[in-house]
Amino acid sequence: MKKLLVALVAALALPAFAQQYPTRAVRIVVGFAPGGGVDISARLLASKLSGYLGQQFVVENKPGAGTNIAAVEVARSAPDGYTLFMNSPAVVINMALYAKPPYDLQRDFTGVSLFSRTTNMLVVPASFEAKSVQELVKIAKAHPGRLNYSSAGPGTTQHLAAELFKLRTGTRIVHIPYKGSGPSMTALLAGDVQLTFINPVAVGAHVKGGRLRALAVTDSKRTELMPEVPTMKEAGIEGVEVSLWYGLLAPGATPREVVDKLSSAVTRATQDPAIRESIRKQGAEPVGNSSAQFSAYLREEFARWSEVVKVSGARVE
Repeated sequence: MKKLLVALVAALALPAFAQQYPTRAVRIVVGFAPGGGVDISARLLASKLSGYLGQQFVVENKPGAGTNIAAVEVARSAPDGYTLFMNSPAVVINMALYAKPPYDLQRDFTGVSLFSRTTNMLVVPASFEAKSVQELVKIAKAHPGRLNYSSAGPGTTQHLAAELFKLRTGTRIVHIPYKGSGPSMTALLAGDVQLTFINPVAVGAHVKGGRLRALAVTDSKRTELMPEVPTMKEAGIEGVEVSLWYGLLAPGATPREVVDKLSSAVTRATQDPAIRESIRKQGAEPVGNSSAQFSAYLREEFARWSEVVKVSGARVE
């Protein structure tokens, strides 16, 4: 009887709690180092949420283990809306990629809203001899194991895109994982690796500045940021379509009223003309949707990425 009364009081208090939320600063945890697409998007969103909801939204970078370090921290946080998680398909991919994933996507997280959608690009240093995807494949086949590619870590779309590329082209290229897109791109710019798959948000300025060369995008259509860059299919490689998205999640037991309040704020942000322009300049498409829609999308993504992991043969113990 006592437990029933406590539960009833808590349930009656939720609407008031949600109405007052937030009353203090909110953390948005990012599983990558600063400088990558997820980090840039999280900071762009945080600035708007701070204005809409009257409290500071602070981005904290917790890179490592393919975003699992950040995921576990958020999953174990109090489900009160004060610790959130900005991530990419990595949060879905890891459920299929790891033999024993440290969290359960359906149990430990709830989708708040899908912020934006973009793609990955295959890029090489401007000094590298390959001027096209076909030339890259030719070099890789002539020298198995000589070329290295960087990624933002195991389980990221960069990792899976490269593994799919290797599978479809019959090449052997060595994976060098880093803790985020920023360090991954730094390694590419320094010549430590010969190629990477990275999103236009992080790489656009370097391509336009002439330090890197974009060979193809891993989407079914070209990106508005660099419309001259062909799709992988147009470049002659079938079956390497890897889309990329950025979304906000909360711990699984976060009150529905709080999640819906955050979802509405994210959607409002994606409708702001300045934010939409910033997102589009980064080669992405603003989205903004309900928690139910994003949660359904996460389930679809899990089914799709499970198949990609299976086909690629990628696995992390």
